[in-house]
Amino acid sequence: MYNHQLDTFIQVADAGSFSKAAEALYISSTAVMKQINLLEESLDAQLFVRTPRGLTLTDAGKSYYQDAKYMIQYAKDARTRARNAMQGNDNIIRIGTSLMTPHQFLMDLWPQIHALRPELKFQIVNFENTPENAREILAHLGQNIDIVAGIFDETMLNLRGCTAFELNRQPICCAVSIYHPLAQKDKLTIRDLYGQNLMLMKREWSKRVDMLRDELWRDHPQINIVDFSFYNVDAFNQCENNGALLMAVPIWQSVHPLLKIIPVEWDHSIPFGMLHSPEPSPTVKKFLDILLQSLPSPMKRPAATRETHGWLLYKSGDQAWYTHFRIGWAAPEPDAVMLDGLSISRNVIETARDQIVDWVRRLEI
Repeated sequence: MYNHQLDTFIQVADAGSFSKAAEALYISSTAVMKQINLLEESLDAQLFVRTPRGLTLTDAGKSYYQDAKYMIQYAKDARTRARNAMQGNDNIIRIGTSLMTPHQFLMDLWPQIHALRPELKFQIVNFENTPENAREILAHLGQNIDIVAGIFDETMLNLRGCTAFELNRQPICCAVSIYHPLAQKDKLTIRDLYGQNLMLMKREWSKRVDMLRDELWRDHPQINIVDFSFYNVDAFNQCENNGALLMAVPIWQSVHPLLKIIPVEWDHSIPFGMLHSPEPSPTVKKFLDILLQSLPSPMKRPAATRETHGWLLYKSGDQAWYTHFRIGWAAPEPDAVMLDGLSISRNVIETARDQIVDWVRRLEI
């Protein structure tokens, strides 16, 4: 079990005083101070700067604050795993969820999943979306959390050491304050962004975001690009407070009540799906197989076009993920090919054949 002094430390850091933390913990201020002193002594580090106006975290305290939250959550997860093991329940899939990693997709798919595999059970595991948690959780999927939903691409998968099952493509949009003049619009043009500060994730986080960045730098220098390092509530608050624009996707619409996510007239999107271990457990594999059966088929196209729909397993280096494909031969242009909504010549498809590892499902319409 973890040291319960961690709980006291977190409470003091959040409250900013020993007395307020003591009230929340229903113990005396003296007991709180004693626990913090013992914790600092055991770590051989000062965690708080003590002033007459209250307490603030030192640099060591800020670092330990993030690690302490992770250790507390890890201990809780370990206890849950032990109880599940005692009950012999091998059909539980742990879905990690945070402000930026919604699990609504599971609710939408649940009726089909339950009909096919009623023995499967899901456990929602909440976690705080911090850089430390993102790094640890995604690098060790399958230990405390099996699946996390989110946006990704090959760069991000390589960076985090995981793989993914793609559910759809999310159009890259802009989030703006509901008080921003652009919030009156239902769709933005690139010229609407001129003179604005556009917040984009730093380079080398996502190849797709880097492509957008390079295009804007090259063709639209009137847009001021502002780098930031991590998607969390602070990034959304910065967008709202500073009147900036933030790169966002539609699934984040409910993240911040004072922000509106608006589509932009450009051809940029990013995959959304379920991140999981490169070596998923048998239960997770079973779940992924069910998804292939339960996800809805695409809408039929006009009779003038014959199309094939299905799922492809893509590989890029050591990473792999499933994605939906649509290949259509339009009557006027027999060589027209649509792959994930992009028009591609058939010779390109032939060239990329070595990347298409497996035709998982095929449906002729």
